[in-house]
Amino acid sequence: MLVLTRRLGEAINIGEDITITIVDIDGKQVKLGVIAPRDVEIFREEVYDRIKEENIRAAETSSDELKKAAQIFKKNKK
Repeated sequence: MLVLTRRLGEAINIGEDITITIVDIDGKQVKLGVIAPRDVEIFREEVYDRIKEENIRAAETSSDELKKAAQIFKKNKK
């Protein structure tokens, strides 16, 4: 892990396309501003972890469960 020290208003660059700026410091809380291309997804770590968990659960779904869900969807669509 790379650890950097920055002051309010200072920034770091990741590659040519991403800039992270220290926007505010209030006690132990630091607010970051992120400039990145629109195709770069940015998530807080706890949100990203939930997304990964949901994707793992979805991948574990059996084909029988998918068939049942499709049947229910077809019935409700009519």
